[in-house]
Amino acid sequence: MVPEAAFSSYYGKPVLKKPTWKPLDIAGYLYLGGLAGASSLLAAGGQVTGRPGLAAPAKLAAAGAVSLSLAALVHDLGRPARFLNMLRVLKPTSPMSVGSWLLAGYAPLTLTAATTQVAGRYRLLGSAATAASAVLGPAVATYTAVLLSDTAVPSWHEGYRELPFVFAGSAATAASGLALATAPAAQAGPARRLAVLGAALELGAFRAMKRRMGLTAEPFEQGRPHRLLRAAEALTAGGAALALCRGRDRRVAVAAGAALLTGSAALRFGVFHAGVASAEDPKYTVVPQRERLAGRGG
Repeated sequence: MVPEAAFSSYYGKPVLKKPTWKPLDIAGYLYLGGLAGASSLLAAGGQVTGRPGLAAPAKLAAAGAVSLSLAALVHDLGRPARFLNMLRVLKPTSPMSVGSWLLAGYAPLTLTAATTQVAGRYRLLGSAATAASAVLGPAVATYTAVLLSDTAVPSWHEGYRELPFVFAGSAATAASGLALATAPAAQAGPARRLAVLGAALELGAFRAMKRRMGLTAEPFEQGRPHRLLRAAEALTAGGAALALCRGRDRRVAVAAGAALLTGSAALRFGVFHAGVASAEDPKYTVVPQRERLAGRGG
């Protein structure tokens, strides 16, 4: 009997070239895009339900977050022309192409909504821009999950089923956190409810994703990603619990908002670093491939 060969790689070298994206730029881009997209939904909801104290800061948050998100993306690309080059064609099968066009349409809408809010003029135009940005908001908040999952990076690719739901929940907690910290308590009811729903979706989907992924979930449980993701879980759960406190104490609302905002950021950075770690270790690429081949052969 020939013993089963042990796993090895060529001189221990990675099979994949690890992502060269700058962590602060790209993880920040993931986080700010989610914050912007979900804030647009809160802005539209506040506008429709007669909560100006909720709608106004949410409009400003959406415009500011998407502007910073684009700045982070362009900074990582190196030149603004590289972003513009992605708009030369629309390729529906490319998440990067679709995302570029999505941002190109979404950003002007949020800036229009915020500008008319600050100016106090052209309210009809502002209302239309707010509604349109809310339509695009869910896609802006989640398309980056599809973008990561479409790569060959093991811990991103194998999470393709649940990662959009994880990012949707994370976006909801970030937007509700900012709203809780800025909106009057009497008008923050939708933000409180969104915080609880977002936290449940984020934490539940992330745990389900790790259970299904098997070996490729290991990078989420090791080193820096593990510390970030544990902090994200504690902050998100704690922030949601504080959001349920319906008192008028601004300190509680601000604490809840800060916890939710920080927890959402920690999740995005944790997912980013876990993906990089999985690309550096060849076993996360080769072993799942062998398992799939063995399953097909059986």
